[in-house]
Order: sequence, then structure tokens, then C-alpha cells
Amino acid sequence: MTMKHLALAAIALTALAGCSSTPNNQPAEGSKVDVTLLETTDIHQNLLSYDYYKLAANPSFGLERAATLIQQARAQYPNNLLLDDGDLIQGTALGDYQAVVNPVKCASTLAVHKVMNYLKYDAGTIGNHEFNYGLPFLSQVTNTDFRMADIGKPAGCGAPSYPQVLANVNNLADGKPIFQPYTLLKRTFTGTAPDGSSIQVPLNIGVIGFTPPTIMDWDKKNLQGKVITAGLLETANTYIPKMRQQGADLVVALSHGGLDPSSYSPAMENGSWHLTKTGIDALLIGHSHDIFPNPGSASSQFNNMQGVDNTKGLVNGVPTVMGGNWGNRLGLIHLTLKFTGGKWVVQNDKSAVETRSIKNADGTYVPADPNVGQLVAAEHQGTINYVKTPVGSTDFEMNTYFALLGDVSAIQVVNMAQQDYVTKYIKTNLPQYASLPVLSVSAPFKAGRNGSSDFTDVKQGSIAINNAADLYLYPNTVQAVKVTGADLKNWLERSAQMFNTIDPTAAATQDLINPNYQVFNFDVMYGVQYQIDVTKPAGSRIVGLSYNGAPVDPAQQFVVATNNYRASGGGNFPGIDGTKTIIQAPDANRDVLIAYIKANGNLTRAQYGSTQPWSFVKVSTAAPVRFKSIAGQLPLAQLAGLKGLSGGSDNGDGTGDYLLDLSK
Repeated sequence: MTMKHLALAAIALTALAGCSSTPNNQPAEGSKVDVTLLETTDIHQNLLSYDYYKLAANPSFGLERAATLIQQARAQYPNNLLLDDGDLIQGTALGDYQAVVNPVKCASTLAVHKVMNYLKYDAGTIGNHEFNYGLPFLSQVTNTDFRMADIGKPAGCGAPSYPQVLANVNNLADGKPIFQPYTLLKRTFTGTAPDGSSIQVPLNIGVIGFTPPTIMDWDKKNLQGKVITAGLLETANTYIPKMRQQGADLVVALSHGGLDPSSYSPAMENGSWHLTKTGIDALLIGHSHDIFPNPGSASSQFNNMQGVDNTKGLVNGVPTVMGGNWGNRLGLIHLTLKFTGGKWVVQNDKSAVETRSIKNADGTYVPADPNVGQLVAAEHQGTINYVKTPVGSTDFEMNTYFALLGDVSAIQVVNMAQQDYVTKYIKTNLPQYASLPVLSVSAPFKAGRNGSSDFTDVKQGSIAINNAADLYLYPNTVQAVKVTGADLKNWLERSAQMFNTIDPTAAATQDLINPNYQVFNFDVMYGVQYQIDVTKPAGSRIVGLSYNGAPVDPAQQFVVATNNYRASGGGNFPGIDGTKTIIQAPDANRDVLIAYIKANGNLTRAQYGSTQPWSFVKVSTAAPVRFKSIAGQLPLAQLAGLKGLSGGSDNGDGTGDYLLDLSK
């Protein structure tokens, strides 16, 4: 060997000695790499910080502000993946506008997908609400061939530029997933060798998606006979080993579902908890519109949940995050991987999970990314024009100024819409309940708790879509429960806690309303008659509960139309805890109301605003009781048929104190 060859060999040996990789290009044992997973979930077409129902800006939500958090996190953690957990395309008037009112063409891209393409998402899954507009629309806007004869194969339609994964919804005919079940993302990140030097680390990151199998109930009309769902565990155990076999160094599950540690069922809605038993490395969840981890929150549903660390963000030891909803938060999972035994292994003791709010500590909000608004300006304006469109009319003013005294002008039409919807649903889907009376409950969501501006008020005349949101404030979905007469009594006793206990012998004026009781828990039950005796203690105030003129038998059975919040236990109503739910509809209460108003046209007070299910028991008191509402509205109370009311002059803040004679 010549001196030149010896020199070259020496150089080569020196290079090998300083190299952090093994001869087969594997990293050296003990090498590390940090990876941060960024999550959005349940965006529901809330792209801008704008409330289409109130026709006003609202900085408390919007993907345009989450975009700022995304950019900040990417700068802070260069080794990152941006992932979405579903429920993108439905949820606001913008979603309806693009799907129903002015359907997006194949050549165009859905507004939310345009924004996500701009933000360069790495992958996303499909939520339950993606199916609300039907499979043909979903196929088009995702440019995905579902392999169904009655749905044409989309040809280059505008769509997300990132992989969409969903493993547990299969084509009924061939038994295969309608979306790709998982994807393997090849990324090269900067890591650290055992000697502390910087190295480039190629990683194969597997991402798999899941949605609630209960879509078959919620969207039966769109899915029956076309697709079939599989349980999360069975699906995960089928595909995750394949992902590992194909070289996945890291397996991330996107599960559009919450955490339910109860016994596993293939049909369970929130099966994400059980996915942590399948060998995944990280779990991104959604659907529940909640925050996980949520350390310091005394009311968090995740406190004391089996296998769940609500401080560290671990579920059965697996790093897990749920980043709120509507773009109000960004979820982050920080992972440290160590090359051990010839493979990358997540070091869970070094992992960290957090969520970041668009609301700053001082109460301000992070600025919006101006590019988002520019991208969707046309769709935004089109939606505003849409929600201003009249859907009906009313010959009376629909308000909640005196809803806590029995005025149903802003409540009755909501109850009628819900009752009509559930009655038709039962006739079509649940004939076994067709003989049961269908009742309905709704509450006056805005009734002055936050001052003179906190009331519903839809003026006489045209009703537009945004007015319907004034009548139904929250984005709930319709549900129904099967209950007994005894349950009805307990339900109404809970509602009657809205009132203080009045001492009829007291000479001083007493306040009627209990300020510590939330007005959205004051359910007014439509379809029965009852009275409330406010001189009795809470729990024994409901008098004369009757149906069709006859006393309600405690054993008699009823169906009650309500919303998902109440049916699942919201408000702590006795016996209403999710176990009696028979209908979990995909439709929002607000959308049901809009459709009902459209179908019925002109709303008259006689038919839609004068049926008073309840009244106070007439009692003589030494002094009238005090009731606060907006000032100067006594004529509206009289139009609503309320008696014994006087006063109401302005207190200087727009509110007025009224006096009510309970003997009238």
C-alpha cells in the first residue's frame, strides 16, 4: 500500500470515529430526537373570529388566531407535525353556506381546507360531523373515491393537500376503509448524538385515524346501506402492527372521540381511552369540546378518571392531548425519542403535554393571522349575506324579558320545533316509542344575568337566520330521553330552583330570583301543565303536574326532546344522566329551529307564543316580590298575559325593578 493509500485510510478511519451512525446508517445507540405534535380539533368551520348569528366579531375563537399559536410553536419547536382531529366542515353558517346554500364546486376548495393548506398541515382525520352533508359532498370536498356506484369518482376536485386518514369506516360492499386508514410520513429532524453533536434523523411517523362508530345512528339517513363502522380496538389491532411492520418509528393516533374508561364496546362513542392499550406512542383526541390536560380545574371531567393523569396529560401512560374547539386552543405533545435496541423508543418520563389558549393571561387575545381572512373573504361575505336572509316572520315580539315569570314568547317556538323533530324521528326510526307522548324542554338562555344587554329580543316582522340564534344561543344537538312521570316531577323541581323561597309573612320586599342559579338550567317543559309554589322549599314546589288534563302518573312514560348537554347530565337534573337517552341526533337544535320556521312561515302569537305551560301558585304575601329585568317593558308583559306586575322604571343601567303580586 502506498503512502497515499495509507493517508486516505487514516482519514476514513478518523471520519468513522467521529461519525454518530452505525455502518448500516442507523443512529448510534443513545441518540435522541425531540418531536412536537401540534393539534387542532373541532374547528367546525370557525375560521374567523366572527359570530355569524350575532353578526359581530368575537375574538374568543377562530382558526385565524390559532394560526398565530401554530406559527409561534413551529418557531419554538422546529421538529414538529401539525395534525387535525376532525369536525372541520360543519358547525357554523359558513359550513351550511358552502354545503347547502351555495355548494362549493369541484374546481374550488372548501374554505376550511384552503386555510389548512395554507398552514401546511401534515395529516388529519375525519370527525363525525364530516358526514352530516352526505357522502357525495364529503367525497367531492376531500377528492376521495369512496368506490360507490351512486357516487361519482371525483376528478381532481379541490381538497386538503395533506393525507386524510380514517381506519374504522368501511365501504359496505368491499369491507375496506373509504379513506386511507393510515399514512406513513417521512420526515428528517435534527437530533443529538450521544456525544452531544447535532445529527439529522430520518423518521417514519405513522398516523392513523378513528371516528365514533355511532355515526351510524347520528347520520343513518346518509350512511345506512353504504358504509359500516368497526370498533376502535378491533381496528387498531388490525392496522397498528402493519404500520410497525412497514417501518413506523412512531405511531400517532388521531381519535375523534373523548375519554371513557368504562368497559369497552365496539359501538362506544368515546373509545379513545382504550386505544392507549394498542401500542400507540401518542394520542390526539377531540369530539368532547374540552381541554386535556386541564391541571388546576376543579370541574374537569378528567379529574380522578381511571388511568388518567390530568396534570401530565397521560392516559394509561400514553401522552394525550385535546386542544379545545373552534380554534380556541392549540394542543401540544412534546416527545423525546431515544434510539435503543435498534429502534426509536418514546421516553414517556421526558414527554410533556400542554394546551395553549388564544386568550392571553391579561384577558386580551393573540392577534389573528391576516392571511386567513384574505383567503376566505368571499366565502365570509357570502355567509353574512346568507344569514341576513329572512326565513319567516313573526307578528309578535319574541323576547325573554319576562321568561322567568312565564312569558313563553321566545321559548315556545323552540319547544315546538324540537317536539316536531323528535316526533318525526321516532316515527321513522324508532316506531317502538310511537305510542309515548313527546314533550319538549328549552330554557331562556339569555335572561338578564349579565345586565340589560343579556336578553333575547327578536322584533316583530322578518325573522332572519341570525335571529334564530338569538332564540337558541348554544350549538347543542338534539337528543331525546325516555322518562317516567316521576322523572318529569324531579326535572321540574330542579328547574324551580331558579327561585328563592319566599316567606309570605315577610313585610319587606323579597327578591324572587336566585342569583346563583343559571338561567340556561331553567327548563320550561312544553306539553304538560304545572304550577310552581315559591313559598315552598326547593324540591317540593311543583304542583298540579298534568298531561292532557289528567294528573301525571309517576309510572307513566314520556319522551322528552332536549339537547345533548341536558340529556348527558348537564345541569345535574336528577335521573337525567345519559342512561335514558334514546335519540342522539346529528342535527343542531338551532338548525332544527331554522328549518321549522322556514316550514311554518309566519309565526302568530296565538299559535306560537301564548301557550304557557306553567304559572305560579297564587299566594297572598305581605309584600310583593321584586323581579329585575330590562326597564320600561311593562306593556310587553301585559301582551304576554302576565298579571300582577308593576314598576320597571330605569335604575340608570338599563335595568328596572318590577314588583309582582303573587296573588294575581
